Amino acid sequence: MSLFKRTFPKLSRKAPAGPPAEEHLSDKTPFFSYIPIRTGFLANMVLNFFFHRIRIDPKLSNSLKALEKENGIIIFVNKYKSFFDFMFYHTRFRHDKLPYPSLGFDYRTYIWQPVRRFLRGMAFHIRYFLRNRSLPDPYKTHYFRNKLLSGQSALLSLIEEKGLYRRLVESKTDPIDYLIEMQKTIDRPIYLVPQLILYDKAPHSTRLSIIDVVFGTKERPGRLRRLYMLLSSPKKIIVETPEPVSLIEFLQKPDIRELSHKKQVVFLRRYLLDQINRHRQSITGPALKSRDEIMEEVLTNPELQKSIIGYARENRLSIYQAQKEAAEYLDEIAANYSQKVIRLYDITLRWILHLMFDGMVIDYEGLNRVKEQSKKGPLILVPCHKSHLDYLILSYVFYHNNMPCPHIAAGKNLSFWPIGPIFRGGGAFFLRRTFKGEPLYPKVFSAYITKILDEGFHVEFFIEGGRSRTGKLLTPKIGFLSLLLEAFQKSGWEDMMFVPIFIGYDRVLEEKAYIHELEGGKKPAENLSNVFKARKFLKKKYGKIYLNFHEPFSLKDYFDQLPNEFSDLPREEQKLQAYQFGEKIISAISQESVITPHAVIAGAMLNSSQKRIYYKQLVGHIETYMNHLSAKNSKLADTLFIDRQSTIDYVLDLFVQNKYIDRGATDKKRTANANPILKVIENKRPNLDYYKNNGAILFVPGAYTALSILAIDAFQFSASDLYGNYRFLKNFFQMEFVFDPDEAIELTVRKNLKAFIDDAILTPHPTLPDTYNLTSVGFRKLNLFAAFLTPYFDSYWIVLNFFMRYTQKSIFDVKDHIKKIQNLGSRMYKRNEISRKEALSKINYKNAVTYFTSNGLVNPETDSAQLDAYVEKMLHYRRFVPN
Repeated sequence: MSLFKRTFPKLSRKAPAGPPAEEHLSDKTPFFSYIPIRTGFLANMVLNFFFHRIRIDPKLSNSLKALEKENGIIIFVNKYKSFFDFMFYHTRFRHDKLPYPSLGFDYRTYIWQPVRRFLRGMAFHIRYFLRNRSLPDPYKTHYFRNKLLSGQSALLSLIEEKGLYRRLVESKTDPIDYLIEMQKTIDRPIYLVPQLILYDKAPHSTRLSIIDVVFGTKERPGRLRRLYMLLSSPKKIIVETPEPVSLIEFLQKPDIRELSHKKQVVFLRRYLLDQINRHRQSITGPALKSRDEIMEEVLTNPELQKSIIGYARENRLSIYQAQKEAAEYLDEIAANYSQKVIRLYDITLRWILHLMFDGMVIDYEGLNRVKEQSKKGPLILVPCHKSHLDYLILSYVFYHNNMPCPHIAAGKNLSFWPIGPIFRGGGAFFLRRTFKGEPLYPKVFSAYITKILDEGFHVEFFIEGGRSRTGKLLTPKIGFLSLLLEAFQKSGWEDMMFVPIFIGYDRVLEEKAYIHELEGGKKPAENLSNVFKARKFLKKKYGKIYLNFHEPFSLKDYFDQLPNEFSDLPREEQKLQAYQFGEKIISAISQESVITPHAVIAGAMLNSSQKRIYYKQLVGHIETYMNHLSAKNSKLADTLFIDRQSTIDYVLDLFVQNKYIDRGATDKKRTANANPILKVIENKRPNLDYYKNNGAILFVPGAYTALSILAIDAFQFSASDLYGNYRFLKNFFQMEFVFDPDEAIELTVRKNLKAFIDDAILTPHPTLPDTYNLTSVGFRKLNLFAAFLTPYFDSYWIVLNFFMRYTQKSIFDVKDHIKKIQNLGSRMYKRNEISRKEALSKINYKNAVTYFTSNGLVNPETDSAQLDAYVEKMLHYRRFVPN
């Protein structure tokens, strides 16, 4: 509310509205535009019966309370004139001890007046008419002004039947004109508080039903329809408010101050209407067209038609054949957004979440930021992708927080019956994994994306391309992102906002399938039989779900900082910029990652240099990690705050139950001094590694710094001694861990050094500037951080060994060699040449091959110098990482 805490300079004073000869009346004059506090017992009973079950948005309550403290004049503003709205705001806000409207501009509330006041009012109007040959005007007699200055609030309706005619033809006073004139003559600020009552959060349809025609639309229901909705489902009625408008500050804006008085009135009315309409659309979404209507508008788009004609000409096809091909592509792609299906989602997912999870931890502050941003236009929602549940989670959260469900980009592999049609109804549209060999397909797909964004729908896509099998975030895939950037360049949109979102789980449903794939197994196909097999998951509990929202990124701002126009850049440079923008999004998601107790405990178990570890020793390692996370202000699961010791015991019990670790028999008594020996079951290390990787990204900068310190092999060093090692490690593992490309290495290293100092790992030199000493305890703790990198060094060492042994062939085709690399890795593991079973990861091998081949190691036979350089580096660092 800092907006309303400024000092208000005086505006130029003008005469108040109305002819000066009009007599001034007391604010106790019985005008019928005023509702007294006491409306009679029967009236109060009826009003409370209708209104008490309607839920008030807490944000609205907090906003009104904050405005009340500002000692300003509060004017409630709604879109359509409605006695129902007036009585609701008056009755319900008064009941909740909030500021409430007792005055209604251009309202006549005869039936809600107490009998005595009604009779006095009629007598007053008759006397006034006989004396002045006209009815009293609350504007010209300054009745409204006096009431407002005495502390009353009022309701202003922007649109009413024949309102424009009365203002322009009959020269009746415009309430907005009156308020602007009044604000210019007083120092107290006038606050305009837009109000919105929604009877249904379903989007409008472009086609009216018979019910809409007879009983009014859901936006503006008739009396009978409003009464029915009020009695049948009052809890579905939504009452919210857009951001309040300080009239004095509005008039002081340079572009408003320069306008004439009449234009100020017009501009303010339009602004308030726009605020209400945008807020409504941020809840309901845009007007809903049928799938056929959307498809027809896409296919008749002039730019797509031009592409279809060009495609037909190049491939010697008739226009009919090319049009048919485009229509088939679009039918394969397009969603079939349906509010009925979304309600079915809600019922089903509510049951599943209750059955399988212990609740959701939602970043409501971040969600509210996203909601505010959505009022400016459609959003691009970019969550991480850990589970098939991700497709549903965000829509579920939006639906329950009065936001429209997004359109979701899903892989074509999920379009099988009956899941495909159900997903389409929930807003899913399907895309192929690759567009190669189909020159018309990307044109159709791009036209469809542009259309749904033009309509005002939010779009959700997974920038990692597919689900992460390792638990950590993957590198960005820029295919879909490039289409969005291209659409933004061609459109007239003011901006495109990207919202990085973290979706995390204590445990994921697909854990066993992921481990199977990492060890070289084949990915199971998505089909109906696997849907039925999924019933077994309903019998287990998977902990909590975590949802965090990063501050939205402006694509316009990103383009503005480029040295040249994005559209003028060469194609390869455009791809690089798109990739770096993707890295910024991935890095932002990492910043929002929630560290679960499963991740910390799995990391402490796996990173121990001993095969067996005592319970108390493990707790010490966990505390080292927790101290580091606290120093870096990382986001932690609430269970790590509430009762850490019980949480550690609970997770260890779970790991023992799942046979990931073995626990000594001494723990069965659970005495206070119990200190059992814990041991990781070797074949289950990859399972624990998945949990560890869920939080690894927040430890990796510390791991790079720790290994950089260990690699200089000295107990005293300066920060500048570490930069070279850190830079190499960050580049070497660029396929494994993604960071913001604009992040300065020097700053990151110094942040990690500070965290190490806070945990007594390092001490600053007493006399030498920028110099640090490594403590004896610190040496052991540095190994705990460096151990996060051990399995990756092992995986990359296996790949380098493959390059050294198989020099007779160029290794362009990864698929042909991954199987051989897997076999070599298994042999090296059995011969104890590598120490970690989790290093035998198919994905790690692919990443290593991609890194080496893209950095000059194309053919080991001809690139022997490059190979020798990598071998030397690997041998150097492997000396210092724990085994």
